Amino acid sequence: MKRIQKERDRLLRRLARICGMTGAVGGLLCVLVPGTATGIQFAAAALLCVAAGALVFLHTEHGGAPTALGVVGASAALIAVLATSPVLDPVALTAVSVTASVTAPSVAITLVVRRRGPSLVFALAAVIVATLLVFFGVGGHPIPVVLISTIAGWAAAASLALALNAAISRAAARIEEVGRAHQAERLASELEARQRQDARVLHDTVLATLSLLAHSGVGVGVGALRQQAGDDARLLKQLRLGASLDTASDAIFSPDSDEDILGTTFESVRQRFARMGLDVNWHGAGQLALPRETLDALLGALGECLENVRRHSGVNEADVTVTDDERTVRAMVTDAGNGFEPETVSSGRLGYAESVVGRLSTVGGRARVFSSPGSGTTVMLEVPKP
Repeated sequence: MKRIQKERDRLLRRLARICGMTGAVGGLLCVLVPGTATGIQFAAAALLCVAAGALVFLHTEHGGAPTALGVVGASAALIAVLATSPVLDPVALTAVSVTASVTAPSVAITLVVRRRGPSLVFALAAVIVATLLVFFGVGGHPIPVVLISTIAGWAAAASLALALNAAISRAAARIEEVGRAHQAERLASELEARQRQDARVLHDTVLATLSLLAHSGVGVGVGALRQQAGDDARLLKQLRLGASLDTASDAIFSPDSDEDILGTTFESVRQRFARMGLDVNWHGAGQLALPRETLDALLGALGECLENVRRHSGVNEADVTVTDDERTVRAMVTDAGNGFEPETVSSGRLGYAESVVGRLSTVGGRARVFSSPGSGTTVMLEVPKP
């Protein structure tokens, strides 16, 4: 909001400067057009220069009421000087009109939107009008057209500034509404993403352990099962205490692992499934220079693929091949097990849809499955390099 107000003030100052300088230059040209270098003309020209200088200072960030008085005072003095001259030709009368209706009212554009600005603008306009009434009345010069143009000039300048201010205020209100809506949408998206991540972590840990227990831990040693159950207990404690299940801890391996090597390399996957009775034959890179978020997503998806091999393939061995090029890291999980028809898998199954595809999509990656009954399964996981 402060930035919008600052831009508003800058716009009004620029508009006022253009308006005021146009009037000052026009009046100066009118004074000098006759070509008769009289003292009155020199005085009028000097007063117009004073008004122009005051306009320059007024229409800066530090200009205010004192410099506005300078502009209006110089304009009033010019009107008085020209009005008291013995002969007021049409050119000089035009200079008076331009000064009273354009140069002096330009101060209203920046002042009227300020606190107590309308009162100040009314007072300054009254000074110019009173000057016209007094000096033109004394000199016996025609006044109606000049007076009407002066009042119209002040009213137009103030109205223009107020209209721009109202339009900018409405735009600022709309921007604020859009900002609040965007903030609410961002918070909702972050909450949904966190809930989905928590669901993935719980699926990969607690639900996997419960599945082992439901099958009496077949194929898994007692020590490995006890360790996995202990890790899950700590994970549930974190959840109960309100701790965030972020990817940095990636509880698929251990909720306590943060920066240790077993929590940040592919070796952690192999060791975990070795304890659970699945031999993983590793080919290619064991460590890759990836951002932590991308590496965690790849490790999580890879762990879920190997968990599916352990539970559904009917074999106790899988191959993982890791390759990379300038743009992409690929991990291919292959088994020679039962295989299946990928089209028959329900899209609502959390394991593959969230723990594999969902994880990779959050970092710009993707997963592809190649399988058929009796011919084993191959899953290609891809994540982009930074």
